[in-house]
Amino acid sequence: MQNLIELLKNTKPFDLLPDSVLAGISESLIPTTYHKDTLAYRQEITEMKGVDILLKGEYETFFFDALENKRSIEIHHSPYCFGGISVLLNRTRALKSVMAKKGTVVYSLPRKEFLELCNAYDEFFQFYTTDFGKRMLDDEFSHFVKTPASFEESYIAAEQLYSRKIDGIIYKDIVYSYESTPIYEVATHMATNKVSCLFVKDTQDHIIGYVTDITLRDNVIAQRVDPDKPIGSVMDNPIMSISHQAYLYEAVLMMFSTKTRYLLVEKDGKYVGFLSRNRLLSEQGQSPLVFIQSVKLAETTDELRQKWNYVPEIIKQLLGRGINAEITNQVITTIADTIAVKVIEKVIREMGEPPAKFVFMVTGSEGRKEQTLKTDQDNAIIYEDKANEHREMVRAYFLSFATKVSDYLNDIGFVYCKGGYMASNPDWTHSLSHWKRNYKKWIEETIPENAIKFSTFFDCRFLYGDRTIIEQLKEFLEVELQRPNDRFFAFIAKNALQYEPPLTFFNNIKTETIGKSEVFNIKNAMTPIVDLVRVYALKKRVYQENTGERLKKLMEMEVFTPEQYQELYQSYYYLMALRLENQANQILTEKLEPNNYIRIDKLTKIEKATLKEIFKTINNFQVGIKMRFTSNLLG
Repeated sequence: MQNLIELLKNTKPFDLLPDSVLAGISESLIPTTYHKDTLAYRQEITEMKGVDILLKGEYETFFFDALENKRSIEIHHSPYCFGGISVLLNRTRALKSVMAKKGTVVYSLPRKEFLELCNAYDEFFQFYTTDFGKRMLDDEFSHFVKTPASFEESYIAAEQLYSRKIDGIIYKDIVYSYESTPIYEVATHMATNKVSCLFVKDTQDHIIGYVTDITLRDNVIAQRVDPDKPIGSVMDNPIMSISHQAYLYEAVLMMFSTKTRYLLVEKDGKYVGFLSRNRLLSEQGQSPLVFIQSVKLAETTDELRQKWNYVPEIIKQLLGRGINAEITNQVITTIADTIAVKVIEKVIREMGEPPAKFVFMVTGSEGRKEQTLKTDQDNAIIYEDKANEHREMVRAYFLSFATKVSDYLNDIGFVYCKGGYMASNPDWTHSLSHWKRNYKKWIEETIPENAIKFSTFFDCRFLYGDRTIIEQLKEFLEVELQRPNDRFFAFIAKNALQYEPPLTFFNNIKTETIGKSEVFNIKNAMTPIVDLVRVYALKKRVYQENTGERLKKLMEMEVFTPEQYQELYQSYYYLMALRLENQANQILTEKLEPNNYIRIDKLTKIEKATLKEIFKTINNFQVGIKMRFTSNLLG
């Protein structure tokens, strides 16, 4: 085995991996010896079952042209790895043909294990994308390389939606009128330009709203408005925009979360075009994100329950196509948010309009946009302060409202929170001034219970209602967190250290026995990353809700180096992918209620080695938390 480890250490890109992972890889390698000259792979025909690592002998790689002549010939000796680009970028078909010379010995790493390494180690993965890019600069090489028939057949692209940026598609030109233009002229302008969306500018040429066919129907014809009136009196707003560097999936998710059908595309501080939701979705065919549209059209709790029950299938599709777990989380969150909003709107219809402005916010993993398939309710309500004579009536309405929402969500599949962190609990439905007192108390009266409450509610995210209310709360927090309070941060840090990575003294994965299986709790294994990132986010007053977004912001603030950012980011979303995949399999294959326990005997050697490296990384960062926040106060 030691000889194989040395071989791997000398073979690119395996030389980028930790020794413990190389040891795991060495146990998965399958030897093949060629006793005569053999055409081992034929371009575009042979399916790659993995990648080959050359121990001795010679691999001659080339393209066959139309006359069966060899083109773009390369001769390779040990150390050399063949097949990575084929697996990742060529639908697992051999990109080039390979002649193995007599006496050649190779060790093959199965495709599944190879893809696990690509998911876990970004530098390893990027080696192949960089190598492919360089090779495509060669005219002869690029002449023979075929573009995958569809993005679904390529591991890296998986779906255009997740790999293409907005800048890479054709977006529509902006057609506009000024706010003083009469309605009938705007309608004529839209008809002449054959557009269903027109944007409205003010006198300074700033876009301040938009008009659609639906606007004209609902705001003009249905209301019998005089068509000579200015378009500014009936236009819709606010306008929403997105960077030209954003990905298509981000545009779709933004459209659903903001309920807008049109997004302006921003480049260098200017609007250069716009996207429509219908066009994006129609181009995506059977993309899982199209499913969100069907959720929005569901009317009954039975329909919503059916939609939620289908989510594991979507998660299995996404992960199977190599989609990053961060994106997968966002898809789950968007579906869950859409269902929750449908429920809230249903309850408002049943109870009548609320007696005060309010915000329904989600907290915990929901608030961080990190929901999994084992999810419970984490939510709260903030309502505006009212005069004394109305307080009891307002409070009674929202407690009844919260209970109905909670009951419907439970019926759909979002079970009640065992810890009671729900708006239906009177402790978590209050006026804005009461919530401010809550946060102030949790900061000043630093006891372990308050540290847990503060951490939970720091991860709050707007879901429905008047967004300005939650913005006022965060403005209040911004002031409070600037006051010196080392004891508060010490308790928050101590809370972040309550879970330790499941490693034994000898760096083996620590397990517990459930039934006849040896398992570890992956949620507990991930929690230290969430918690330690939150500690730094609190200290630096970073209000991004998502762990990945917080990490990126902290790196930009130079709290973490780019290397530390990559370590934590890759570790967290590797664990998340493993967690989601396990839960989807429990639901779809094993027909079990999903949980957070991973069976050790279900893991490959590479997965085990990768997990050990991740747990070491987490442990190192926890040591940093202890030194930074707790050493002088709590020991």
